[in-house]
Amino acid sequence: MSSALPKVIYYARSRADDLARWMPTLRDLLQEADIVSLHVPLTSDTHGMLNAAAIASMRSGSELINTARGELIDEGALLGALRSGQIAAAGLDVFAQEPVAADNPLLRLPTVVATPHVAWLTPQTLERSISLTVENCRRLREGEPLLNQA
Repeated sequence: MSSALPKVIYYARSRADDLARWMPTLRDLLQEADIVSLHVPLTSDTHGMLNAAAIASMRSGSELINTARGELIDEGALLGALRSGQIAAAGLDVFAQEPVAADNPLLRLPTVVATPHVAWLTPQTLERSISLTVENCRRLREGEPLLNQA
């Protein structure tokens, strides 16, 4: 019966808690996962992390969700994988070029759900964003360091 329950696996630079099974490499994760969801910043290390080879190594019929950064994915390779059925579906909130061009072929596929970089927008995140803005205005007025300052 436990095999019918969904499993959570993840890949990260280091191991976290025991709530999910850690995969030692991204390729291992891609070969096993039914659904891949990206949650990484765009850096020189993550740019193009899902290139043609990585996408080709994904489990046949898997699904891809990207709410992080568009440049993480080779969109041409993703398009080919979706057209061939290697990847069954994609949920994309971000694209390599934003705003996404109306003629982007990914937008024409029935297996793609696309949103305009708004996946983060919930009542809770909007409230948090407003609170953070108000607090930073107060800190600026008082000459204090700003929150989340890079």
